[in-house]
Amino acid sequence: MKLENLSVRPLGMEAGGYEVVLHEDDARELGLYAGDRAKITSRGESVIAIVDTTKKLVRRGEIGTFAELTEELKLKPHSTVSVTSAPYPISIESIRKKMRGEDLTAEEIRAIVKDIVDGNLTPSEMAAFVTTQYIRGMSMREIADLVRSMVETGEVLEVDMGPIFDVHSIGGVPGNKYALITVPIVAAAGLVVPKTSSRAITSPAGTADVMEVLADVALSLDEIRENLIRVGAVLAWGGAVNLAPADDIIIRVERHLGLDPRCQLLASVMSKKLAVGADKILIDIPTGPGAKVESVEEARDLAHDFMNIGHELNVQVEAAVTYGGQPVGYAIGPALEAREALETLQGGGPTSLIEKATSLAGIMLESGALVARGYGREMALDILKSGKAHQKMREIIEAQGGDPNIRPEDLPVGDKKEILCAPADGYVKRIDNQRINLIGRLAGAPRDKGAGVKIILKEGRRAKKGDPLLEIYAEHEKKLDEALNFARRNPPVKIESMLIEEITHEPRIA
Repeated sequence: MKLENLSVRPLGMEAGGYEVVLHEDDARELGLYAGDRAKITSRGESVIAIVDTTKKLVRRGEIGTFAELTEELKLKPHSTVSVTSAPYPISIESIRKKMRGEDLTAEEIRAIVKDIVDGNLTPSEMAAFVTTQYIRGMSMREIADLVRSMVETGEVLEVDMGPIFDVHSIGGVPGNKYALITVPIVAAAGLVVPKTSSRAITSPAGTADVMEVLADVALSLDEIRENLIRVGAVLAWGGAVNLAPADDIIIRVERHLGLDPRCQLLASVMSKKLAVGADKILIDIPTGPGAKVESVEEARDLAHDFMNIGHELNVQVEAAVTYGGQPVGYAIGPALEAREALETLQGGGPTSLIEKATSLAGIMLESGALVARGYGREMALDILKSGKAHQKMREIIEAQGGDPNIRPEDLPVGDKKEILCAPADGYVKRIDNQRINLIGRLAGAPRDKGAGVKIILKEGRRAKKGDPLLEIYAEHEKKLDEALNFARRNPPVKIESMLIEEITHEPRIA
């Protein structure tokens, strides 16, 4: 059964996949119900879409199309399409098989990934896949097959420039702007680094959000290739190119469920790195209270998983366990972090940022056989102090359409500002990463580039009552109030006196 010449009514909304809305009577005529699949055809091109039904949103003879399908088939208002029912994807049975605890074949995994990319699975079916991964896990062989399938269903960067290096942090720590220092250092030494990064998901700034303050990050695959040839490195947003697109879809599902299966974390990172042709990958695993990974033992376990999956995929993976118990540097938020990164490249900057960035760069320089083992950080520091890393960053900024002469003070931050002060004398005992992240986001980051948090005193520093602990920046008064009210109710900086408790002497009664 087929319905011909249904009039298109673009709905102007994104659905996260290919979805359409049919009038209930038209759907009934095709034997379709909400959640079923239909084949939508226009001018010889077809897409499988998920069906929803309505009595009011569209009339009989009309079809409502969400943005993804409208764009894919290049539909215009009142153009016509034909609609037929489509069978359930065979990958659903593979998901059920995994639910039973059975291993999946490479072909079954490939079918699931293809159906995810093609929009053939409903949100509930993808949620079932993610939940099953979380409960059942996957073998290293399955994860490797998942990575290969995720890479195959997207674009791949191909460039003939010798070994390709990449670095990735699993994140979770505020102010983790290391890449804006590490990448220019190793690129200045001659390593090729196509660094693609995500925007922030739960933090006030991802690497792409910070770099976007300085230059364009929405580069095409051709632009990434050209910039690599020109300057040896890029700092781009991975979402602008079709690299391992299944990963972006799955991440949206994970965010809604609040789940982060380890097997999918491994597949997510490795698929993005393989898609840019990386031969040697360094994984940064921040560890400590408030980080994604809180214990060194768990960090080591995750590091070995990354190295094992690298072995399965024939790429060299190294891992670094770094301190993540408090923010990296003092600045959190796109413009504030971009300022701090530039200050560091110009010879200033906080010790924690310099130490982390040069330590990671040192490992990469050693991996590239540019220096003997154990001397990488020394070489990285020399490159940073000499100004070569700053010059390389200027080249990267210019190649990506930014101003290479930009200065830290040229970057505007939010003009609405409040200071949170110490409530008593004492020492900074702990800075709560999660609360700092939330304060920055409530202030407007990362959408508002000038919003964020600047920490004044870090762990171990002495504070007197009334001393500034942190500054909150916002571009809008309302957002500043929201951030400040949360910070007052949930202090992100814990002050402890040297006196823990006073115990008075009282005679014991027998």
